[in-house]
Amino acid sequence: MVQQTPGPSADSAAEDRRRLSGGAIASLTGVGLLAIFMIQNREDVTLRFLFWGFTCPLWLFTLTTALIGALIWFGLGVMRRHRRRVARREARRD
Repeated sequence: MVQQTPGPSADSAAEDRRRLSGGAIASLTGVGLLAIFMIQNREDVTLRFLFWGFTCPLWLFTLTTALIGALIWFGLGVMRRHRRRVARREARRD
């Protein structure tokens, strides 16, 4: 049985997989900054909206707001990809 050694193309493919993309670097930076902000702002705040009012830690409010924003951002990306896919299908039919 002959064992094959990986050639230069396998090395470059493995190197490409190890690199972080710009989006991954930006996301990790954002998460790091968010964590620092949450650690520095641990006091309680009173929030009022219409006739509701409640007190919660500022870090929890910040985390909740960031998660809601991330879900909206992700949802808009999914909708955009769906619209583009539908447009490509219609273009192929014509």
